[in-house]
Amino acid sequence: MPTRSARTAWNGSLNEGGGTVEFTSSGTGTFDVSFPKRAAENADGTTSPEELIAAAHSSCYAMALSAQIGEAGGTPQNLDVRADVTLGPDPAGGFRVTTSKITVRAEVDGLDEDAFLKAATAAKEGCPISKALASVDISLDAALL
Repeated sequence: MPTRSARTAWNGSLNEGGGTVEFTSSGTGTFDVSFPKRAAENADGTTSPEELIAAAHSSCYAMALSAQIGEAGGTPQNLDVRADVTLGPDPAGGFRVTTSKITVRAEVDGLDEDAFLKAATAAKEGCPISKALASVDISLDAALL
């Protein structure tokens, strides 16, 4: 299996400095990062590790759900997946990712709601990013349209 890479160049202190994250494997982009903006309500044009985790989790989950629906005999027509990842205090000190909430709305042929919910739960548990986030509270809100 392939290895994917990203690179961050950082200059300065935590609160005064900043950096850029580059998706080196795909070459698809370079994005600004900043701790003050990471901790603020408004990201103001910068990304954060939590947003990158959310992107990884939502895309991985969509792939896993598509596979689970197919294995259950259905055909996914449209999967709209959102992951909301929260940074919070760590009781041991510092910060940690505390939650990832997956919300999915789907149009699926060939599955009833119970079979879809079973596939959605299996995808949550089987997604490699969910497994990587084993210490994080992962919730799921799944529904057919």
